[in-house]
Amino acid sequence: MTATILHHEYDRLKREATILAGALTELSQRATLYRQIFLESRGNHAFPIIAAHGALWAGGYFRFGMRLGSVLSWQYAWQPELRRRQLQKLDEFADVFRDINRRVCIDTYVNFHFTKQYGDHPEAIMYVDAELLEPLNRIHAAVRGDREMTETEKQIVFEAHFRHEQDHIVGPALTQAAAEFDWPLMRTIALRPIVTFSYFPQRTWLWFRNFASKAERIKQGLTAFEIASDVGWRGVDAALKTYDVLPDGYFAEPMAYFHEFRNAILGPSWERSV
Repeated sequence: MTATILHHEYDRLKREATILAGALTELSQRATLYRQIFLESRGNHAFPIIAAHGALWAGGYFRFGMRLGSVLSWQYAWQPELRRRQLQKLDEFADVFRDINRRVCIDTYVNFHFTKQYGDHPEAIMYVDAELLEPLNRIHAAVRGDREMTETEKQIVFEAHFRHEQDHIVGPALTQAAAEFDWPLMRTIALRPIVTFSYFPQRTWLWFRNFASKAERIKQGLTAFEIASDVGWRGVDAALKTYDVLPDGYFAEPMAYFHEFRNAILGPSWERSV
C-alpha cells in the first residue's frame, strides 16, 4: 500500500467519524458510536463503553447545570445585560464539554478503525501516536485470535487510551475553558461534578474536587474502569439501557441497527463516493 492510499484511508475515516459523531448536542449519537466500537472489539476495548456512559450521563448533567445556572443568574436581576452575558458564558462553557466529547469520539473511532485495517503498516505510526498504536494492535490481535483479553490487559489499553485523550484533547481544551469562564460561582459548581454512571452500584459515585485537574481526571477514570471490571462488561453494556436514550433495537440487534444508523447518516453509497 502506498503512502498516498494510506493517507486517503485515514482522511476518509476522519470525515466519516466527523459526520457520524453529529452536532455538539447529539450525545446519544456518539454513545451509539462508542458502543459499536466496544462491540466490534468483542469487549476488549473498555474505553469506548465507559465513554458511552459518560456521554449519556453528561446529557442529564448539562440539563441540570443549565437549569441551575438560570436560577442562580437571578443574582443579576437588576443587571439584565450582565445576566444575559453570564448565561451565554455558561452555555459556551457547556459547549466546550460537548465539543470535547465530540472530538474524543471522532479520535476514538478513527484510531480504532484505522489500526484495525492498517495497524501493522510500517507508516501507521505517522497517523496514530506510538503510545496508542501498540495497545490498539493488541486489541485487534486478540479479536483475530478469538481471544478475550485479561482484565489486566484491558486496563493497560484503557489507561493508554484515556491518557492519550487527556493529553491531546481534554486537558488543553478544558484548561483554557476554565480559565476563560468568568462566573466564579458556576465555574466552581461545574468543576465539582458528582458522577454516577448507571452501572455503578448503589451509593457509589465519583466526586471531583476540581475537574480541571488532569491528575484527578485520570484517577477517577481508572476508578470508573475498576468498578466496571468488578461489575462485568456485559453488565456495563446492558446498563446503557437505563438512561432511556438508546433504542431497544440497538440492544436486540446491534449490528443490524448500526448498519441502518450508519446508512441513514452517511448514505449507502458513502464508501463508493469518497
